Parts: sequence; C-alpha cells; structure tokens
Amino acid sequence: MLTELSIKDFAIIDEISITFNEGLTVLTGETGAGKSIIIDAVQLLTGGRGSVEFVRYGAKKADIEGLFIIDDLHHPIFEKGRHFGVDINEDGMIVLHRTITANGKSICRVNGKLVTLAILKEFGKTLIDIHSQHETQSLMEVDRHIELLDLYVRDELEQVKSDYLRLFEKFQALRKRYRELSENEQEMVQRLDLLEFQLKEIQEAELSPLEDETLSEERDKLNNYEKIYQGIHDAYNALYGEQKGLDWLSLALNGLESASEYDEEAASKKEEFSNHYYVLEEFTFDLRNFLDSMEFDPERLNVIESRLNEINRLKKKYGQTVTEILEYAAEVEDEIDQITNRESHLSKLQNQIAELGEDALLEARHMHDIRKKAAETLSDSIHKELKDLYLEKAAFGVDIQMRRGKEGDPQLEGIPVSMQANGFDLVKFLITTNPGEPLKEINKVASGGELSRIMLALKKIFSKHQGVTSVIFDEVDTGVSGRVAQAIAEKIHGIATGSQVLCISHLPQVASMADTHLLIEKHVSGERTSTSMVELDTESSVEEISRMITGAEMTETTKEHARELIKLAEKFKKDQE
Repeated sequence: MLTELSIKDFAIIDEISITFNEGLTVLTGETGAGKSIIIDAVQLLTGGRGSVEFVRYGAKKADIEGLFIIDDLHHPIFEKGRHFGVDINEDGMIVLHRTITANGKSICRVNGKLVTLAILKEFGKTLIDIHSQHETQSLMEVDRHIELLDLYVRDELEQVKSDYLRLFEKFQALRKRYRELSENEQEMVQRLDLLEFQLKEIQEAELSPLEDETLSEERDKLNNYEKIYQGIHDAYNALYGEQKGLDWLSLALNGLESASEYDEEAASKKEEFSNHYYVLEEFTFDLRNFLDSMEFDPERLNVIESRLNEINRLKKKYGQTVTEILEYAAEVEDEIDQITNRESHLSKLQNQIAELGEDALLEARHMHDIRKKAAETLSDSIHKELKDLYLEKAAFGVDIQMRRGKEGDPQLEGIPVSMQANGFDLVKFLITTNPGEPLKEINKVASGGELSRIMLALKKIFSKHQGVTSVIFDEVDTGVSGRVAQAIAEKIHGIATGSQVLCISHLPQVASMADTHLLIEKHVSGERTSTSMVELDTESSVEEISRMITGAEMTETTKEHARELIKLAEKFKKDQE
C-alpha cells in the first residue's frame, strides 16, 4: 500500500508529507482547498503526463515521492522489478520519485534508479488504480470491456491465453512472410539482386569464425614486440650468467649438498631444493629458446591491419562480430532460396498458415467458452452490486460476438473469423436501467450518476482481481444524495476491505465511513497561497462532517446528526467483519 507521500513546490502546495494507513482514508475540505491537487500529484508519481504549470510559482522544480510497502512476495511488482532491472528487496519497499523542472524536464526514479516515464507508468499502474468522476468514460470504450472480463477470470484464462498468443504470433509472422513473397514481384527481383550482392561480398571475404578476435590479439603482440622482447630478455639475464640468479642458486645447492652428508633433514631439504633448481634451470633455457625464436615481421603487421580493415568494413554492414556476419550470410542464403523457389515456398507457407490457424482457432474457441461462462457469473455478481446501490431495476449483460473476418481467414463453422491478440471475441457490456427496455451499450443508456454507481459496482468486483495495492476515488460520488449516498459509502468501504482506498469526497456519509479522516485546508499568508493537511480525531471529524452536512453554520443538531452517521458507520463496519 501507499505508506508515505511527500510533495514539494507542487501547484499551491509548498511542502507536505502525508502518512497513509490501511483501510479507507477519506480526504475532505472546502472546494478549492487542494484535494484534487493531491490526486494530481499521485497521478504524476505513477506516470501521468506532466506540465510546467504544476511547478509552484517561483520554484525551480516540483518533487513528488511515494513509499509503497508490499507484503505479498508474489505481487506482480516484483516481476516488474526483475524485468526492468530495479532492485526490490524482500521487505517489499518501493520508492517512486518524480521531478518536474520549471523548464519542462521530467526526471523519474524507482528505488533510486533513473527510469523512463513509460517504465515509471508500468510500476505505477501495478501499484495504484485511480478513478475520477471522468474516469467512467472508460466504461464506454468497448475495447476495454474484453480486458475487464478477462481480468475477472484471469486465473482460469491465463494459460489458455498464453498458449493462444504464442500460436497467434507465429501465425501472424507467417502471414506477413507470405504477403512479402507474393504481393510485389518487382520488389522481390530488386530484393534478390541486393541479397545476392551481399552474399557474394561476404563469401569473397572467406571469413573464419572468431577470426577478428584472433587477428586482434596477434596485432597487439606485434605492436608491442619490443616491450615483450625486452621483458623476456631482462628475465633471462637476471637468471643466467655469472653472479646472476642461477649462479647464486647453484651456490645454495652446493651448500645443502655439503650439509646433507651429515644430517638427514638437510639431505631432505637438499633434495627438495634441487628439484626446484633444475626446474628453474630448464625454465631459463626455455626463455633463451623463446628469445631465439622471436621475430618481428612488419609485413605481417601490414597484412593483419589490412585484413582487420576489411572485416570492420563488413561489420558496419552486416554485424558487430564475424560470427554475426556469418549468421547473417546464412539468413541471406535462406531468403535467396525462398525467393528463387518462391512458388514452392508459398505453397509450403500456405500449408503452415492453415495448420497454425487451426491450432490458434482451437485455443481461441477455448477462450471464447471460458468467457461465455464467466460472463454469466459476472452478470450475476454485478446485478447484486447494482441492487445494493439502489439500481435494483437495472439489468446488466455481457454480449460476446465473433469478430467476422474476410476470405482467407480461419473459419469457424464455415464463417471466417478475424483473430486478434485476444482471440476472435468482441465483448460489450450492456445495461438497461428501466424495466421492459432492451439491453443497450452503457453510453447510450446510463446517466452520469448511474455511470458512477455502475463503475463502483465493477470496481467492487474487479479490485480483488487486479492486484493493485491502492485504489483512489476522486469525487466519484458527485451528484448523489440520500440513501444512494449511503450505499456508495458502504460500497467504497467494501472495496477498502481488500485494498487500501483513498477517497476525496463531499458526502458526509462517505466521510463518516472513514477509517482515517484527513482535512485539507487552504491558507493565505501575505501574497502566497498554500495547502496543509491534518488527520482528524473523532471530535474534529464530527465538526467536519457537520460542515459537510450544512455547508454553513454548525449547530448542535448537525453535530448530533454527524455523530449518528459515525455511529451507524461503525455498526456497519462491525457487521461486515
């Protein structure tokens, strides 16, 4: 969950540090106090689009930092860390950091490592799910519906989807190759000329594996011939000659021989020393032979330089090493064969495409069956959630249609189907809020208030499947009141039982349900405006909820009403345990 959030020089925030707890945290305050600015900061921290307008006036940069602690060692954030080379210890601490400078630069870090904005976003969406009053628009995007349905049945679908995707990618690659071979004969002829030229150039070079490495080593030796010769010569002279190493060692050996006639241990030492002496003597002779055999050949150096220049010229075209160049030549030969014998290859590709298409279609059909079954269960679950939100007359359905293809596509029961990365299904969420009316697409039926409740119903179901540690609601309860407001408050708290929830709200019913109540206030000092935040105790929360109820002067009656709301909320929480 999000444990700490630090914000500095961001919009009207001078500097603020917030500690978040588990459960439901509600942020309240007057309109314009800066509640949504907190959410804007979290969005930027998790990879949202930045702007110099976020930098506080007069400051050089805005800094946002968040500490997340993950207890589940199987959480997908650990796989993200391994994938992007970010160290995440077993204590599960992840620190996201975002800096936006006054000149528009954005600097992102994860656990201290500099990353791109795209990578920061990958980490962010794994940790936090943000919903605003405008986010419900994503429910209207039909392309998102299949993602949500798959999320609902992820465990059962995961392996099947993986098997399908593997087949689908091979299927697409073969179809692409078939198009390349069959569509433009003139381009093929031009391509063939180029490939034959490249192959001839590589073959004429008569390259040997690792030749560049071997020649580079030999060149280095020739370039440093004098240093090598002088070093060996100095070593030999230090060992051989009058008053040199071997001469002194010979004296030592003679001394040990004299002593060995009278002492067994001295004899043993003499034997051991003599072995070393004769080895060193042999080594000295080897050095002399090595010196005699050394020869500097400037012509050979010229040959090597010329050969390496030729190899480097080929590297610029065909690969970083000789091995890569030879591998490229093998690929060129294969492609030349395919173009030269195009008809037979096209026929072979057709057969392979047909076989792979059938295999992929079987897996896609399997996914279809799983989705159909999941759609029924999902509909039942959403009906229950909608009933809790006083949309008991609403009907929800999941329409799954086969995406029709064109001639040449794999056929299912005689009908060509268009297969995509997620199969051939086209999924739409349908709803009607009025009895007797047919199910229609959400955006053609639901009002703004209904969309908020539908989104909450979906979030209640999907939050436990998504794996995110924190869910943020930014005024998703706008425009509702009464019993609907109470139902929304209970639903938001229900989501908080499985995930940490941060909620910005103007509803007293939601505020009374908070496990932690934070008040955001705006202050004006001199000519500068700043935002502060304080955690409210029970009595302070009563006063804040009273203000939310009346919007004007507090009375004992409104305070009593606020206390009653908190009391009812506590009873609801206890009943849910």
